[in-house]
Amino acid sequence: MSSAADDFADHRGLLFTVAYEMLGSAADAEDVLQESWLRCADVLWDEVRDPRAYLVRVVTRQSLNRLRTLQRQRETYVGTWLPEPLVTAPDVADDVELADSVSFAMLVVLETLTPLERAVFVLREIFGFEYAEIAAATEKTEPAVRQLASRARNHVEARRPRVELPENSQEIVAEFFIAASTGQVEPLLELLAPDVVLRTDGGGIKKAALNPIHGASKVARFLAAVVPTGAQIDVEWGTVNGSPALFLIVDGELDAVGTVVAEHGLVKEIYLVRNPEKLTGVGTQREITLR
Repeated sequence: MSSAADDFADHRGLLFTVAYEMLGSAADAEDVLQESWLRCADVLWDEVRDPRAYLVRVVTRQSLNRLRTLQRQRETYVGTWLPEPLVTAPDVADDVELADSVSFAMLVVLETLTPLERAVFVLREIFGFEYAEIAAATEKTEPAVRQLASRARNHVEARRPRVELPENSQEIVAEFFIAASTGQVEPLLELLAPDVVLRTDGGGIKKAALNPIHGASKVARFLAAVVPTGAQIDVEWGTVNGSPALFLIVDGELDAVGTVVAEHGLVKEIYLVRNPEKLTGVGTQREITLR
C-alpha cells in the first residue's frame, strides 16, 4: 500500500498541470499544491480508493478558491493580463495536445471563463475526467456539470485561434524576434500577418500596451518604438508553454519573455511578458503532463 507522500510525488506533474491550467500562474499553482498536500497529510490514506482522483479533487477545490480571489485582483490589473511564462522541456512541443493546452493562446481564452466553467472545461476537455468525477471535485450535480461543460466548450471554441504550429515554428520565432530587435519597421512588416494581434503584459511596472494592438502596421511601429536604445541586448532561446520562445536580456537582466503563433509562415499572434513579477520563475523548468 502506497503512502500519501508516494502518491503525491507520483502524480505531482499532473497536479501541477491541473493547477496551472486553472490559474495561469506557476507561483500560485505551487502554493495550491502546498495547500493541497497539507490537507492530505492527515487523511487516512488506506481508505482512499483512487489516489489520483482524490488528489485531483483536492487540487481542483484549492485552485477554485485561489482563482476566485485572483479573478477579483485581475479586474484591477493594469493593462493586458497574460499568463506567467512556464518554462517546459523542448519535447513538450512534440505532444500537440499538451502543448496546445498550456499555450498562451489557450490560457488567454480560459481567462474569460468563470472559475467554475474553467474548472469543468479543464478537467473534462483537457484531462478527460468523467462528469461524475468532475461533479465530486467541484461539489456540483452531474447535470449542472454537463451544462457548465457545454457552455464553456462553446465559449472556448468560439474564441480560440485555429492555428496549427508549423514545423519550422522555431525558425519563424527566431526570424521575427531578430527583426524586432533591430527597431526597424520594414523587416517586421514582411513577417507579420495583416490581422496580427500583439498582447503585452507589463503589469503597470514595465512599459507595455494597455490593450491588444491589432494590425501589422500598428504592431510593427509599437515594437520598433520599444526597442531599448544604448543598451546591451542579448537573446536566449528556450521553450515556454510548449512553444519556442525568446528571452530578452537587457544590460544583463531578463527584460521580457516572448512567444508567437504563426500561420502560413507569418506571425499571427504575439505574446510578450515584461512584468518582472511574472519572470522570477523562468529559471525553473517545470514537469507537466496530462496523465
